[in-house]
Amino acid sequence: MSESSAKFVDATRLLMGLQQVSSLVQQFGDCREPEEMVRRATDGLVEAFDCAFARIWLMEPDGQFLRLVASSGLYTRLDGSFARVPLGAFKVGKIAQNRIPFLSNNLANEAWVKDRDWAIANQITGFAGYPLAIGDRVIGVLAVFSHRPLSPEFLEVLQSLCTTLAVMINAGLRQRQEERAIAALRSGSPTPLLSEQIAQWLPPTRLSLVGTERVLSPAIACLFLRLAEVLHGLSCTYCRLSYEPHQVILEAMIAPPSFAAHCLQDWSEEAFGEFPLAAACLRGTLQLLPNLSQNVLQVVLQLPDAGAAAGPAVRVVCTRAIGAACPDATGCPGWTLRRSIYKSGRWRRSAAPY
Repeated sequence: MSESSAKFVDATRLLMGLQQVSSLVQQFGDCREPEEMVRRATDGLVEAFDCAFARIWLMEPDGQFLRLVASSGLYTRLDGSFARVPLGAFKVGKIAQNRIPFLSNNLANEAWVKDRDWAIANQITGFAGYPLAIGDRVIGVLAVFSHRPLSPEFLEVLQSLCTTLAVMINAGLRQRQEERAIAALRSGSPTPLLSEQIAQWLPPTRLSLVGTERVLSPAIACLFLRLAEVLHGLSCTYCRLSYEPHQVILEAMIAPPSFAAHCLQDWSEEAFGEFPLAAACLRGTLQLLPNLSQNVLQVVLQLPDAGAAAGPAVRVVCTRAIGAACPDATGCPGWTLRRSIYKSGRWRRSAAPY
């Protein structure tokens, strides 16, 4: 290949790679568990692209470490020195931290390689790493090691795979969390306090707790947790949870991305568009208070705590699922939920749809 033609994308090679990824993705159709998804992905990469080995790390809940969850090919064990990789450490940690894909065909001479002799002895030449991301939130990293040089188009192939894989893994993890939460409610087992659950979503954030914490209804707690999940993806820098006599308030400060500086109001309404209706259904409010001069957005979710002071009966009608606000209503559009939760400690469906 001449020097001039090498500058262009090899369309044939790219098309073939994308077709192989398409076949690989179809194998995920019956997968529900994230561990099974990532195992099939690494197995498929080794088989389809003749890789030496392929690995996937997923982000731990604290957001500070990546945990090795799948390894196929030359190495299949999930323990060892790379079983947990700190965010920002080695190349895998850097890819997760900076969200920048990377490819090298000179692995042994890369400065970040921990054991150069190992790469030479095992004839590992090529390396490619790609972040698994949902929007601005990285949930893991995929890495491929090869005995042969990898083409630049291989990163485009990995992008196609990682985009689909990240969505499926994220959906699987969320479903697992919802199932565990519902099972805990049904079994009557003690549920962690709201501040403890929010801290799992916002570990780097300075979370403050004001007032005496008390157990909230599932609907109210789930809406606060959904907001914490969104704030996590937006790099929240400050969060305060306040318990007042008849209401609970979550206040947060975020620094919007630079491109939103000139349209902060529109960006904030789009980022938090699911919450005003959900809050209104629970007789609460969501306030978005942009500070244009400092490019800071203050988010305030205020919900009444009916368990502290029961008021008149209210009926919430869900014509469709409202995010995670009403876990028992998910998939049951049109059912009426009554405020019996505040008296009996659980939601009760009415005898007939509204």
